[in-house]
Amino acid sequence: MYTSRAYSAASATAPLAGTTIKRREPTPQDVQIEILYCGICHSDLHTVRDEWNAIMPTVYPCVPGHEIVGRVTRVGSAVTKFKPGDLAGVGCLVDSDRTCPNCKEGLEQFCPGMVLTYNFPDSHLGGVTYGGYSDSIVVDENFVLRIPANLDLAGAAPLLCAGITTYSPLRHWGISSGKKVGVVGLGGLGHMGVKFAHALGARVVVFTTSLSKKDDALRLGADEVVLSRDAAEMQAHAGSFDFILDTVSANHDINAYIQLLRRDGNITLVGAPDQPLPVSAFGLLFARRSVSGSLIGGIAETQEMLDFCGRHNITADVEVIPIQKINEAYERMLKSDVKYRFSIDMASLKAE
Repeated sequence: MYTSRAYSAASATAPLAGTTIKRREPTPQDVQIEILYCGICHSDLHTVRDEWNAIMPTVYPCVPGHEIVGRVTRVGSAVTKFKPGDLAGVGCLVDSDRTCPNCKEGLEQFCPGMVLTYNFPDSHLGGVTYGGYSDSIVVDENFVLRIPANLDLAGAAPLLCAGITTYSPLRHWGISSGKKVGVVGLGGLGHMGVKFAHALGARVVVFTTSLSKKDDALRLGADEVVLSRDAAEMQAHAGSFDFILDTVSANHDINAYIQLLRRDGNITLVGAPDQPLPVSAFGLLFARRSVSGSLIGGIAETQEMLDFCGRHNITADVEVIPIQKINEAYERMLKSDVKYRFSIDMASLKAE
Protein backbone atom coordinates (compact mmCIF):
# COMPACT_ATOMS: atom_id res chain seq x y z
CA MET A 1 0.00 0.00 0.00
CA TYR A 2 0.96 3.62 -0.39
CA THR A 3 -0.53 6.92 0.75
CA SER A 4 -2.40 9.29 -1.56
CA ARG A 5 -3.62 12.81 -0.85
CA ALA A 6 -7.36 13.26 -1.28
CA TYR A 7 -10.49 15.19 -0.35
CA SER A 8 -13.18 13.28 1.48
CA ALA A 9 -16.45 13.76 3.34
CA ALA A 10 -16.63 12.37 6.88
CA SER A 11 -20.44 12.38 7.03
CA ALA A 12 -23.52 13.44 5.09
CA THR A 13 -23.37 16.91 6.63
CA ALA A 14 -19.60 17.43 6.74
CA PRO A 15 -17.82 19.53 4.12
CA LEU A 16 -15.23 17.86 1.93
CA ALA A 17 -11.78 18.33 3.42
CA GLY A 18 -8.19 17.30 2.82
CA THR A 19 -7.06 13.89 4.03
CA THR A 20 -4.83 10.95 3.13
CA ILE A 21 -6.04 7.57 1.91
CA LYS A 22 -4.47 4.20 1.19
CA ARG A 23 -4.03 2.93 -2.36
CA ARG A 24 -2.94 -0.57 -3.31
CA GLU A 25 0.42 -1.22 -4.88
CA PRO A 26 -0.09 -2.16 -8.55
CA THR A 27 -0.69 -5.86 -9.15
CA PRO A 28 0.61 -7.39 -12.42
CA GLN A 29 -2.62 -6.27 -14.18
CA ASP A 30 -2.77 -2.76 -12.71
CA VAL A 31 -2.06 0.74 -13.95
CA GLN A 32 -1.11 3.50 -11.52
CA ILE A 33 -2.20 6.97 -12.64
CA GLU A 34 -1.23 10.42 -11.44
CA ILE A 35 -4.55 12.28 -11.56
CA LEU A 36 -4.33 15.62 -13.36
CA TYR A 37 -8.02 16.57 -13.58
CA CYS A 38 -11.24 15.20 -12.16
CA GLY A 39 -14.68 16.34 -13.24
CA ILE A 40 -17.47 16.96 -10.77
CA CYS A 41 -20.67 15.01 -11.41
CA HIS A 42 -24.01 15.66 -9.72
CA SER A 43 -23.91 12.07 -8.48
CA ASP A 44 -20.81 13.02 -6.46
CA LEU A 45 -22.97 15.44 -4.50
CA HIS A 46 -25.82 12.93 -4.11
CA THR A 47 -23.39 10.33 -2.77
CA VAL A 48 -21.51 12.67 -0.43
CA ARG A 49 -24.80 13.79 1.11
CA ASP A 50 -26.15 10.23 1.24
CA GLU A 51 -29.18 11.21 -0.85
CA TRP A 52 -29.29 7.80 -2.54
CA ASN A 53 -29.37 5.96 0.78
CA ALA A 54 -32.25 3.69 -0.24
CA ILE A 55 -30.31 2.42 -3.27
CA MET A 56 -26.62 2.95 -2.51
CA PRO A 57 -26.00 4.05 1.08
CA THR A 58 -22.80 6.03 1.46
CA VAL A 59 -19.93 4.62 3.47
CA TYR A 60 -17.76 7.27 5.10
CA PRO A 61 -15.17 8.58 4.64
CA CYS A 62 -16.25 9.08 1.04
CA VAL A 63 -13.84 10.18 -1.70
CA PRO A 64 -15.94 10.94 -4.80
CA GLY A 65 -14.89 11.41 -8.41
CA HIS A 66 -15.38 9.24 -11.51
CA GLU A 67 -14.34 11.59 -14.32
CA ILE A 68 -10.60 11.03 -14.08
CA VAL A 69 -7.85 12.06 -16.48
CA GLY A 70 -4.18 11.64 -15.70
CA ARG A 71 -0.81 10.27 -16.67
CA VAL A 72 0.41 6.71 -16.16
CA THR A 73 3.24 6.49 -13.62
CA ARG A 74 3.62 2.71 -13.15
CA VAL A 75 2.29 -0.45 -14.76
CA GLY A 76 2.17 -4.04 -13.60
CA SER A 77 4.31 -6.73 -15.20
CA ALA A 78 1.39 -8.17 -17.22
CA VAL A 79 0.08 -4.84 -18.53
CA THR A 80 0.17 -4.55 -22.33
CA LYS A 81 -2.10 -1.58 -23.11
CA PHE A 82 -0.30 1.21 -21.26
CA LYS A 83 3.17 2.39 -20.40
CA PRO A 84 4.48 5.13 -18.08
CA GLY A 85 3.88 8.57 -19.55
CA ASP A 86 0.66 7.66 -21.39
CA LEU A 87 -2.44 9.80 -20.95
CA ALA A 88 -5.16 7.71 -19.35
CA GLY A 89 -8.68 8.02 -18.03
CA VAL A 90 -10.94 6.24 -15.56
CA GLY A 91 -14.71 6.55 -15.61
CA CYS A 92 -17.48 5.20 -13.41
CA LEU A 93 -16.33 1.56 -13.44
CA VAL A 94 -13.16 -0.03 -12.09
CA ASP A 95 -14.17 -3.70 -12.30
CA SER A 96 -16.93 -6.18 -13.14
CA ASP A 97 -17.38 -9.94 -12.92
CA ARG A 98 -16.24 -10.23 -16.60
CA THR A 99 -18.17 -13.50 -17.05
CA CYS A 100 -21.84 -12.54 -17.15
CA PRO A 101 -23.71 -12.07 -20.46
CA ASN A 102 -23.55 -8.28 -20.08
CA CYS A 103 -19.78 -8.27 -19.70
CA LYS A 104 -19.35 -10.64 -22.64
CA GLU A 105 -21.33 -8.17 -24.77
CA GLY A 106 -19.22 -5.22 -23.64
CA LEU A 107 -21.97 -3.86 -21.41
CA GLU A 108 -20.13 -3.86 -18.10
CA GLN A 109 -22.36 -1.02 -16.83
CA PHE A 110 -25.17 -3.58 -16.48
CA CYS A 111 -23.07 -6.25 -14.79
CA PRO A 112 -24.55 -7.35 -11.44
CA GLY A 113 -20.99 -7.59 -10.12
CA MET A 114 -19.77 -4.22 -11.36
CA VAL A 115 -17.53 -2.19 -9.07
CA LEU A 116 -17.98 1.56 -9.18
CA THR A 117 -15.02 3.90 -8.88
CA TYR A 118 -16.06 5.05 -5.42
CA ASN A 119 -18.32 3.91 -2.58
CA PHE A 120 -18.34 0.27 -3.70
CA PRO A 121 -16.75 -2.71 -1.92
CA ASP A 122 -12.98 -2.79 -2.47
CA SER A 123 -11.84 -6.40 -2.82
CA HIS A 124 -8.17 -5.39 -2.64
CA LEU A 125 -7.96 -3.28 0.52
CA GLY A 126 -11.32 -3.86 2.16
CA GLY A 127 -13.75 -1.04 2.90
CA VAL A 128 -14.94 0.85 -0.17
CA THR A 129 -13.34 2.20 -3.32
CA TYR A 130 -12.06 5.78 -3.32
CA GLY A 131 -12.52 8.02 -6.34
CA GLY A 132 -10.73 10.73 -8.24
CA TYR A 133 -10.66 13.60 -5.77
CA SER A 134 -7.12 12.46 -5.07
CA ASP A 135 -3.65 12.67 -6.54
CA SER A 136 -3.41 9.08 -7.79
CA ILE A 137 -5.37 5.91 -8.38
CA VAL A 138 -4.63 2.26 -9.23
CA VAL A 139 -6.98 0.49 -11.63
CA ASP A 140 -6.98 -2.79 -13.59
CA GLU A 141 -5.78 -2.03 -17.12
CA ASN A 142 -9.02 -3.41 -18.60
CA PHE A 143 -10.89 -0.50 -17.02
CA VAL A 144 -8.41 2.20 -18.00
CA LEU A 145 -9.04 4.28 -21.11
CA ARG A 146 -6.77 6.03 -23.61
CA ILE A 147 -7.17 9.81 -23.81
CA PRO A 148 -6.50 11.35 -27.24
CA ALA A 149 -3.47 13.62 -27.00
CA ASN A 150 -5.09 16.50 -28.88
CA LEU A 151 -7.85 17.02 -26.30
CA ASP A 152 -7.75 19.65 -23.57
CA LEU A 153 -7.37 17.51 -20.45
CA ALA A 154 -9.55 19.62 -18.17
CA GLY A 155 -12.38 19.43 -20.69
CA ALA A 156 -11.75 15.77 -21.39
CA ALA A 157 -12.34 14.68 -17.79
CA PRO A 158 -16.18 15.01 -17.88
CA LEU A 159 -16.26 12.87 -21.01
CA LEU A 160 -15.73 9.87 -18.71
CA CYS A 161 -19.28 10.26 -17.35
CA ALA A 162 -21.25 13.11 -18.93
CA GLY A 163 -19.75 12.26 -22.31
CA ILE A 164 -20.48 8.55 -22.38
CA THR A 165 -23.88 9.03 -20.72
CA THR A 166 -25.06 11.06 -23.71
CA TYR A 167 -23.04 9.37 -26.46
CA SER A 168 -24.21 5.83 -25.68
CA PRO A 169 -27.96 6.33 -26.28
CA LEU A 170 -27.31 8.36 -29.43
CA ARG A 171 -25.29 5.46 -30.82
CA HIS A 172 -27.71 2.82 -29.57
CA TRP A 173 -30.62 4.47 -31.38
CA GLY A 174 -28.66 4.91 -34.58
CA ILE A 175 -28.37 8.67 -34.74
CA SER A 176 -26.71 9.77 -37.95
CA SER A 177 -26.99 12.27 -40.78
CA GLY A 178 -30.59 13.04 -41.68
CA LYS A 179 -32.03 12.22 -38.25
CA LYS A 180 -33.89 14.82 -36.20
CA VAL A 181 -32.82 14.84 -32.56
CA GLY A 182 -34.19 16.79 -29.61
CA VAL A 183 -32.20 17.51 -26.46
CA VAL A 184 -34.23 18.41 -23.37
CA GLY A 185 -32.26 20.63 -21.02
CA LEU A 186 -28.95 22.41 -21.57
CA GLY A 187 -26.82 21.56 -18.56
CA GLY A 188 -23.83 19.31 -17.96
CA LEU A 189 -25.42 16.40 -19.82
CA GLY A 190 -27.46 18.38 -22.33
CA HIS A 191 -24.56 20.40 -23.68
CA MET A 192 -22.67 17.18 -24.41
CA GLY A 193 -25.74 15.70 -26.09
CA VAL A 194 -25.92 18.70 -28.41
CA LYS A 195 -22.24 18.42 -29.33
CA PHE A 196 -22.46 14.70 -30.06
CA ALA A 197 -25.74 14.83 -32.01
CA HIS A 198 -24.36 17.67 -34.14
CA ALA A 199 -21.10 15.81 -34.79
CA LEU A 200 -23.08 12.70 -35.79
CA GLY A 201 -24.78 14.77 -38.49
CA ALA A 202 -28.26 15.10 -36.99
CA ARG A 203 -30.52 18.13 -37.06
CA VAL A 204 -30.50 19.20 -33.41
CA VAL A 205 -33.27 21.00 -31.54
CA VAL A 206 -32.75 22.08 -27.93
CA PHE A 207 -35.71 22.36 -25.58
CA THR A 208 -35.24 24.76 -22.69
CA THR A 209 -37.34 26.67 -20.18
CA SER A 210 -35.02 29.68 -20.51
CA LEU A 211 -34.52 31.62 -23.74
CA SER A 212 -31.36 33.07 -22.21
CA LYS A 213 -29.72 29.77 -23.23
CA LYS A 214 -30.54 30.18 -26.93
CA ASP A 215 -27.24 31.71 -28.04
CA ASP A 216 -25.24 29.12 -26.14
CA ALA A 217 -27.28 26.26 -27.58
CA LEU A 218 -26.64 27.51 -31.11
CA ARG A 219 -22.94 27.92 -30.35
CA LEU A 220 -22.76 24.33 -29.14
CA GLY A 221 -24.26 23.00 -32.37
CA ALA A 222 -28.06 23.26 -32.11
CA ASP A 223 -29.94 24.15 -35.27
CA GLU A 224 -32.95 25.45 -33.38
CA VAL A 225 -34.01 26.28 -29.83
CA VAL A 226 -37.58 25.78 -28.61
CA LEU A 227 -39.03 27.33 -25.48
CA SER A 228 -40.74 24.35 -23.93
CA ARG A 229 -43.31 26.54 -22.15
CA ASP A 230 -44.57 27.85 -25.51
CA ALA A 231 -47.36 25.52 -26.65
CA ALA A 232 -47.32 26.84 -30.21
CA GLU A 233 -43.56 26.28 -30.59
CA MET A 234 -43.93 22.76 -29.24
CA GLN A 235 -46.91 21.96 -31.49
CA ALA A 236 -44.95 23.06 -34.55
CA HIS A 237 -42.67 20.04 -34.00
CA ALA A 238 -45.39 17.46 -33.28
CA GLY A 239 -44.68 14.01 -34.68
CA SER A 240 -41.33 14.96 -36.23
CA PHE A 241 -38.48 13.67 -34.05
CA ASP A 242 -36.63 10.43 -34.58
CA PHE A 243 -35.09 10.62 -31.12
CA ILE A 244 -35.21 12.83 -28.03
CA LEU A 245 -32.54 12.79 -25.31
CA ASP A 246 -34.07 13.86 -21.99
CA THR A 247 -31.35 15.10 -19.64
CA VAL A 248 -33.57 16.77 -17.04
CA SER A 249 -33.38 15.54 -13.44
CA ALA A 250 -36.24 17.72 -12.15
CA ASN A 251 -39.85 16.57 -12.37
CA HIS A 252 -41.34 17.52 -15.75
CA ASP A 253 -44.06 16.53 -18.21
CA ILE A 254 -42.52 13.83 -20.40
CA ASN A 255 -45.78 13.43 -22.34
CA ALA A 256 -45.26 16.81 -23.99
CA TYR A 257 -42.09 15.40 -25.57
CA ILE A 258 -43.54 11.99 -26.41
CA GLN A 259 -46.05 13.79 -28.65
CA LEU A 260 -43.17 15.24 -30.63
CA LEU A 261 -41.85 11.81 -31.68
CA ARG A 262 -42.60 10.42 -35.13
CA ARG A 263 -43.83 6.85 -35.55
CA ASP A 264 -41.33 4.47 -33.90
CA GLY A 265 -39.53 7.41 -32.33
CA ASN A 266 -37.85 7.04 -28.97
CA ILE A 267 -37.23 9.27 -25.98
CA THR A 268 -34.39 8.16 -23.70
CA LEU A 269 -34.00 9.37 -20.12
CA VAL A 270 -30.49 10.04 -18.86
CA GLY A 271 -31.60 12.47 -16.18
CA ALA A 272 -32.90 10.88 -13.00
CA PRO A 273 -35.94 12.64 -11.47
CA ASP A 274 -36.48 11.53 -7.89
CA GLN A 275 -40.21 11.04 -8.48
CA PRO A 276 -41.86 8.76 -11.09
CA LEU A 277 -42.89 10.50 -14.32
CA PRO A 278 -46.50 9.72 -15.37
CA VAL A 279 -46.67 8.46 -18.96
CA SER A 280 -49.86 8.43 -21.03
CA ALA A 281 -50.28 5.07 -22.74
CA PHE A 282 -52.11 6.65 -25.66
CA GLY A 283 -49.09 8.79 -26.51
CA LEU A 284 -47.15 5.57 -27.06
CA LEU A 285 -49.81 3.34 -28.58
CA PHE A 286 -50.87 5.34 -31.58
CA ALA A 287 -47.42 5.80 -33.07
CA ARG A 288 -45.54 2.84 -31.59
CA ARG A 289 -43.32 5.28 -29.71
CA SER A 290 -41.10 4.14 -26.87
CA VAL A 291 -39.56 5.45 -23.66
CA SER A 292 -36.25 4.08 -22.42
CA GLY A 293 -33.37 4.82 -20.09
CA SER A 294 -29.62 4.59 -20.48
CA LEU A 295 -26.76 4.23 -18.00
CA ILE A 296 -23.22 5.38 -18.95
CA GLY A 297 -21.62 2.83 -21.33
CA GLY A 298 -19.32 -0.16 -21.44
CA ILE A 299 -15.54 0.14 -21.59
CA ALA A 300 -15.27 -0.48 -25.35
CA GLU A 301 -17.99 2.04 -26.12
CA THR A 302 -16.40 4.59 -23.79
CA GLN A 303 -13.14 4.21 -25.69
CA GLU A 304 -15.07 4.59 -28.95
CA MET A 305 -16.55 7.82 -27.58
CA LEU A 306 -13.14 9.17 -26.59
CA ASP A 307 -11.71 8.36 -30.01
CA PHE A 308 -14.72 10.08 -31.63
CA CYS A 309 -14.03 13.12 -29.45
CA GLY A 310 -10.40 13.06 -30.56
CA ARG A 311 -11.40 13.06 -34.23
CA HIS A 312 -13.96 15.84 -33.78
CA ASN A 313 -12.09 17.78 -31.08
CA ILE A 314 -15.01 17.51 -28.65
CA THR A 315 -14.60 18.23 -24.95
CA ALA A 316 -16.93 19.46 -22.23
CA ASP A 317 -17.23 23.18 -21.55
CA VAL A 318 -15.65 23.44 -18.11
CA GLU A 319 -14.80 25.84 -15.35
CA VAL A 320 -11.50 24.73 -13.82
CA ILE A 321 -11.27 25.05 -10.04
CA PRO A 322 -8.74 24.19 -7.34
CA ILE A 323 -9.75 21.38 -4.99
CA GLN A 324 -10.01 23.93 -2.17
CA LYS A 325 -13.17 25.35 -3.82
CA ILE A 326 -14.97 22.01 -3.98
CA ASN A 327 -17.61 22.82 -1.35
CA GLU A 328 -18.37 26.14 -3.05
CA ALA A 329 -18.64 24.29 -6.36
CA TYR A 330 -21.21 21.89 -4.88
CA GLU A 331 -23.37 24.81 -3.74
CA ARG A 332 -23.08 26.46 -7.13
CA MET A 333 -23.93 23.19 -8.87
CA LEU A 334 -27.20 23.05 -6.92
CA LYS A 335 -28.03 26.46 -8.39
CA SER A 336 -26.98 25.43 -11.92
CA ASP A 337 -24.33 28.14 -11.66
CA VAL A 338 -21.76 26.57 -13.98
CA LYS A 339 -21.29 26.34 -17.75
CA TYR A 340 -21.34 23.42 -17.97
CA ARG A 341 -19.17 21.23 -15.75
CA PHE A 342 -16.58 21.84 -13.05
CA SER A 343 -13.17 20.24 -13.55
CA ILE A 344 -10.77 20.07 -10.61
CA ASP A 345 -7.12 20.85 -11.25
CA MET A 346 -5.47 18.24 -9.06
CA ALA A 347 -2.18 20.13 -9.00
CA SER A 348 -3.93 22.21 -6.32
CA LEU A 349 -3.72 19.21 -3.96
CA LYS A 350 0.00 19.90 -3.62
CA ALA A 351 -0.90 22.99 -1.62
CA GLU A 352 -2.51 20.83 1.07
